Amino acid sequence: MTAFAHNLRCEIANFQDVAQRLVPRPEDVPRLACVDLYGGTRALNGIGGGDHLLYIDFKRQFDLEHLICVAQAAGRDDIVGNLERCLQRAGVLLVDVSGHRVTDALLTAMVHQAFLIGAVYELALFGEVTRHLFENLNARLHQTLPTERFLSLLYAEISDDTAFRFLVAGQPSPVVFSSANQRFMEVDHDAYVAYPPLGLAPSLDVLERSTTTGPIPSAGPYRMNEWRIVGEGDIVLLYSDGILEHARADEDYCPSRLLGTLRDVQHASARNIFDAIMEDSLAFSSPADDMSLVVIKRSRSGSWGPGVSAR
Repeated sequence: MTAFAHNLRCEIANFQDVAQRLVPRPEDVPRLACVDLYGGTRALNGIGGGDHLLYIDFKRQFDLEHLICVAQAAGRDDIVGNLERCLQRAGVLLVDVSGHRVTDALLTAMVHQAFLIGAVYELALFGEVTRHLFENLNARLHQTLPTERFLSLLYAEISDDTAFRFLVAGQPSPVVFSSANQRFMEVDHDAYVAYPPLGLAPSLDVLERSTTTGPIPSAGPYRMNEWRIVGEGDIVLLYSDGILEHARADEDYCPSRLLGTLRDVQHASARNIFDAIMEDSLAFSSPADDMSLVVIKRSRSGSWGPGVSAR
């Protein structure tokens, strides 16, 4: 082995080690009183790739009590209320970079850290994560990425009071399995808005809007979708297009095969449901892309909100 090849191998190993430290561990999974949550990513090459998962446990990762005191001293009751709700709220960020090579993890690592830093300021300014964080991420990616590169993203928050907030940019939208109806629920298209992948178009509502030029339409302003879920035992699935587009010959894995597997394991824990779906997807067909899945299961009774009906 030449010195160059040896150095290159060492550099790649070091890169993998750094990227691996950003992969969530089982103990990082947020814990809520009424919600069971678990997820993970399977890289196409078995090492690392373009999919990335980040858990946000607000009460463990941020000093909410201090932020509440600061907001109270400033007389900002609106921020205080938002921060108090974060005490019973957990978030999930699912990122998919175009490509699934080991070095594509560099971009996911950048977004990982940028999101966490941005969230600190969002909590201080608004008491919660808002659309502005994603508009600014999109603006930075649009200005720095090559035109052929982009990043799709799904950010979701679930609360003990059954509130579900999310923003979709280029990723499949969340799907909801009803325990009572034993099927996926049909969501009224007026109940949510989806956006193009980040980096493809400039953001409309950011400070740098005067510096963006070109014929591409703007990608904003964004909006956080808000649903009210779910009945006891109901399950929300978040997944990347590696699962949505998983297929063999002329047969798609979603929705029929996925629904059948979910019916079989619906009474298990979120982690066991995750394991069962991932194992079944491998038995169905060899993957052609990175695959990510998050299972969110309601463990106590709740109610459906507007915009959701049985299919």
